[in-house]
Amino acid sequence: MLKEKDLVVNFQDTRTAFEYKSNAELKKAYWLFKMMMNPKLVEMGSSLGLKAIRWGLPFTQTIVKKTIFEQFCGGTSLTETQKTINQLYEYKTLTILDFGAEAKETQADFNRTMSETLKAIDFGAMNLSVPVVSAKITGMARFALLEKIQRGDELIDKEKKEWKDALERIDVVCHHAKDKKVGIFFDAEESWIQDTIDGVVNSMMEKYNTGKVYVYNTYQMYRHDRLDYLIKSHEHALANGYKLGAKLVRGAYMEKERQRAEEKGYPSPIQPDKQATDTDFNSALQYCIEHYETISSCNATHNEFSSYFQAELIEQLGVPKNHPNINFCQLYGMSDHITFNLAKTGFNAAKYVPYGSVKDVVPYLIRRAQENSSVTGEMGRELSLVRREKARRRI
Repeated sequence: MLKEKDLVVNFQDTRTAFEYKSNAELKKAYWLFKMMMNPKLVEMGSSLGLKAIRWGLPFTQTIVKKTIFEQFCGGTSLTETQKTINQLYEYKTLTILDFGAEAKETQADFNRTMSETLKAIDFGAMNLSVPVVSAKITGMARFALLEKIQRGDELIDKEKKEWKDALERIDVVCHHAKDKKVGIFFDAEESWIQDTIDGVVNSMMEKYNTGKVYVYNTYQMYRHDRLDYLIKSHEHALANGYKLGAKLVRGAYMEKERQRAEEKGYPSPIQPDKQATDTDFNSALQYCIEHYETISSCNATHNEFSSYFQAELIEQLGVPKNHPNINFCQLYGMSDHITFNLAKTGFNAAKYVPYGSVKDVVPYLIRRAQENSSVTGEMGRELSLVRREKARRRI
């Protein structure tokens, strides 16, 4: 059995994981994770909280901000998020900024999202510890339009103009990212719009990743076709003289994907089981690390084995731990035992930090709470780690 000193990185070190939290903050996290262990409580709180925010009920925003918001978000604005960025960097941890508003529908909203993303890029350029910002294509283009394009339906003149405007927004963001030397992650979304997203992001990579990687696509490995698609994307990049940006995730729309496939009578794009997802995810990691000179990748996972697997691969190949093309990322407020221990050991480890007004990010927060209160969620692990650190501190 390996001793702690023989490990590439030790994820059981709770002292390092929670060093940035005061005793009061640790107790608060313990209370919050304990509440989130109850799916019925989360469901009820999510429903009531969303309605209360929409209705503008007194004190609701304050309650949300002081509880779940502070756990999972960096601040209500970029300026307020600076404190979080600085604190993370004290512990050698990078920040990936994400304007936390979910998918939008109006041109005004799309322009606002573009504007906020440009501001985040500018903000990132002023912080050594913010190498990347994150964005959703559906924050800058209408979902139904993306779906119509993927179906191959003919666009009417008004829609052609709308699509041209959307592509211009995305191009402006990518151009600005390269100009400011800040990367941009484009999230993966539902399979029935993902082909359209892939086409747009690939064209942006071809345009802006000719030297260093600035634009990244996201590959959801719970889809059974994504490992093959990742390899083909890399081959296309090599053949066309640009480098691939690849953020690897397991995925976030599994139930929705299966339900839609069943309702519409087509084969589900989802892997047959978790083992198949894990196998493809780790194979994708290995492929990216073995081709690190032409792929800049981010291992965006809360999975301990996948994190350790990549750390070991880096060690075995003799690649510098802090090589800019090899990165790890976890959500702010989750998996601190992975992020901070990787960072302390010298790897490029980052927190994905959403920010925005409480009203804007409530849908994100609710999704975060619901996903992690499920049977397969990670609240049990989080609670156990916080409990261990409380015992170590004797509080």
